[in-house]
Amino acid sequence: MTDVAATHRRRRLGFLGFVAIVAVYLALIQVGGLLIQHVSGEDSTTTTRGVVFTMAVPLGAALVFTGVVIAALGWWRPVLRDERPTSRWVWVVPALFVVAILVGIDYSALAEKGLGFVLLLLLVTQFVGWGEEGMFRGVGVTVLRDRGLTEGKVALWSSVIFGAVHLSNAIGHGASAIPQAIAVSLAGYFFYLIRRVSRGNALNSIIHGLFDFSILSGTSILVDQDSYPGSLAPILLYPVLGLALFFARRRIEPPAGPTSSPPAT
Repeated sequence: MTDVAATHRRRRLGFLGFVAIVAVYLALIQVGGLLIQHVSGEDSTTTTRGVVFTMAVPLGAALVFTGVVIAALGWWRPVLRDERPTSRWVWVVPALFVVAILVGIDYSALAEKGLGFVLLLLLVTQFVGWGEEGMFRGVGVTVLRDRGLTEGKVALWSSVIFGAVHLSNAIGHGASAIPQAIAVSLAGYFFYLIRRVSRGNALNSIIHGLFDFSILSGTSILVDQDSYPGSLAPILLYPVLGLALFFARRRIEPPAGPTSSPPAT
């Protein structure tokens, strides 16, 4: 079966439909999370039981919802595969993320929490990675491409949407959600580039989850101790990588040639 035939078989999703799906996704995490916390009496991420009720249950539900949406649309191929390559040097983006993750993990704090807690936190942060990348870099990017946007606009608007939905964190964190949303928009662009350079939605999902894992280990696991100095690595990655990509932005797309995939128009 050709790619053209597969494209005609899958369902179409408009932008308003995508907004509605994202609203349900957020409700599962935010509203569902608050309800679960209320029923369970848990609001801490420093214990195994707390991580189960505050993170694993609502994030797991959101991940399952994302999979159901993709399956219902018949979008597994466009979500999991990316046919628009970048220049090879863009591999520096996932490489720098891996370095920041390895430096940012607070190994000593995690050792004190025990293997079960560490494995649970790894699993939960992968729920975040695969759920958010499936929804925003998978479904979201496909919706924008189907509307005929150029890749530059797909990158911009998928990142802006990704950052904007994180304003919903104001439910539990107040005004601090605003700078977080701005930072997340920039992160969304990085994950978009990882998706494209790796030609799929797996590597960005894994790195997204591990990046969150490193941040949580360095700032949120042992709240009664000083923050881990290595946690600065993931924070510094944003301005360093953002500045580098700003100057190299015109060299992200591969040179035109007979083997290059045509850009979206």
